[in-house]
Amino acid sequence: MAILQVRDIDDRLYASLKTIAKSENRSISQEVISIIEKYLSNPMVYKNNPTKEFIALSGSWDDERNADAIIDSINKSRTGTKRFNAKDVIFD
Repeated sequence: MAILQVRDIDDRLYASLKTIAKSENRSISQEVISIIEKYLSNPMVYKNNPTKEFIALSGSWDDERNADAIIDSINKSRTGTKRFNAKDVIFD
């Protein structure tokens, strides 16, 4: 069997690993192997899917105002900019 050695592991990470291993009645080495096996058996579960993350944001805005009031507020906050009012710029 191969030997794997990990160096310079963060103390907090090691403490978490130790706690989890203890709760599962495993040694730290056994817990690391278990974690690696779980990840390698289905790595896509652990990868962030940008589409899923975007969809998760849907409906996350909590505001008592209706959509028109929110849009009005956004538009008012943007009127103070001089970015698009300047003359003799590339976009004129």
